[in-house]
Amino acid sequence: MKIYITYGTTDYLATYQEKYDQAILLEGDSNSALLFETDGKNPFTEQHEYEVINQRGSLTGAGFVVMNHIPVSDEGRALFEERFQNRAGLVESEPGFNGIRILRPLHQDPYIVLTLWKSHADFMNWQQSKAYEEAHKNRGTSKGLPETLFSGKSFVKEYMVVQ
Repeated sequence: MKIYITYGTTDYLATYQEKYDQAILLEGDSNSALLFETDGKNPFTEQHEYEVINQRGSLTGAGFVVMNHIPVSDEGRALFEERFQNRAGLVESEPGFNGIRILRPLHQDPYIVLTLWKSHADFMNWQQSKAYEEAHKNRGTSKGLPETLFSGKSFVKEYMVVQ
């Protein structure tokens, strides 16, 4: 399974969404994005192409989407992927959770941890939960992923799903 992403204005991306009814239109503060999950080819001219290496839940029914972009060095890819393949999966039982996709870039993009929520409030509740604390307890410790694994700073983009 692959996910393809293209970026632009909401109005421009809405024209693509008409062609690909399975695509999800996302509106953010500074830009909008269109996600297309398929076993087929990339319908977009941009090369933001990802392989789904771990998934739970559904892309449909979400109202709020968080994309955590994580630059990983070539040498660190195997360890990073192994850690996410064996993640605790605590997020799946959180109220308002809709889905998660761990995305391996097929080009020079960073990895993306994509989570889908029914609402922004549900995501905020997850971040303040005991489950979140447990899932991230090793971050920045010797039990967590080594800093040398990352080739840059991670960054988060948040979007509302356009119905």
